[in-house]
Amino acid sequence: MISNQILQNTIDGLKAIARTDLCVMDTDGKVVAATDDRMESGRQDVLEFVSSPADSQEIQGSQFFKIYDEQQLEYILVITGTGENLYMVGKMAAFQIQNLLVAYKERFDKDNFIKNLLLDNLLLVDIYSRAKKLHIQTDAKRVAMIVESGKGKDNNVLELLRVYFGANSKEFVTAVDENSIIVVKELEDGDSSKELEKAAKAMAAYLAREGIEHTRISYGTVVGEIKEVSRSYKEAKMALDVGKIFFDEREIIAYSELGIGRLIYQLPIPLCKMFIKEIFDGKSPDEFDEETLTTIYKFFENSLNVSETSRQLFIHRNTLVYRLDKLQKGTGLDLRVFEDAITFKIALMVVKYMKYMENFEY
Repeated sequence: MISNQILQNTIDGLKAIARTDLCVMDTDGKVVAATDDRMESGRQDVLEFVSSPADSQEIQGSQFFKIYDEQQLEYILVITGTGENLYMVGKMAAFQIQNLLVAYKERFDKDNFIKNLLLDNLLLVDIYSRAKKLHIQTDAKRVAMIVESGKGKDNNVLELLRVYFGANSKEFVTAVDENSIIVVKELEDGDSSKELEKAAKAMAAYLAREGIEHTRISYGTVVGEIKEVSRSYKEAKMALDVGKIFFDEREIIAYSELGIGRLIYQLPIPLCKMFIKEIFDGKSPDEFDEETLTTIYKFFENSLNVSETSRQLFIHRNTLVYRLDKLQKGTGLDLRVFEDAITFKIALMVVKYMKYMENFEY
């Protein structure tokens, strides 16, 4: 169903062109949109016109037109004014509203189709048959992108993105939950991962200019068949969650960039607790003092390079060695040994994941 605001904008535009007043009413004679409040009278005339077999009629100096939605009478258009072209203007206005009904119904049908496609609510045969009816290309390259603002799902974001891509674009913009907006973007054959990241940054910049702050965008892998769009959406959803845990400073994250975080995210919490208990004997890595944690993260950041780490921490090399020796005595792990460093790094990520999931539950 087309919104009353869209109808109001349409007849306001028509009035500015034709310089005549228009009113759209429903079949009960209730005003839906009007360019002049005085046109709200005449409900009885509308009801009589609804019952008549005529599709257009002149009543008391005004032209009445019926507007159908697939053979079902939906609206009555009333146009008032003077001049021999009044009937022609009315027919054109009725034609415009008729086309709007068709366009918005098609948009609603496509939106419904994309939602069900993302949620895996369609059989394979239904995907291709409905795509054909809706004139949606089935073998185009597409990727699912999730946009989340700082306030969760914002209807304003949904409309802004629809305006951003335009009514005639090949992108689909929809929402399937209370938290985020999904963009199913169609790609050209030559588009690379860099082009995809560039498109995500352009979206974020546009929303920022429109006052939507703290936007996060994630996206899955590119798929070549419409039946695989739901997989790309699930990947984007995982990328959004994993990004919040391990890449909190990043506004844009791709599924392909998640690395080991993707594996940790799928571990059950009891198994994580068992792992931490075995490695640290019941202690937690985040219980270390700030100096120790800073040393550990900087050491990892510099690929276990003692000289570079001590330089960036502005400490003597021997001081760093002393800290690493102290850490080894407390945990049994020597970060200068690659295997121990990997174990410690995974443990830090596991603890971060557990803390996030605990906060999420509450």
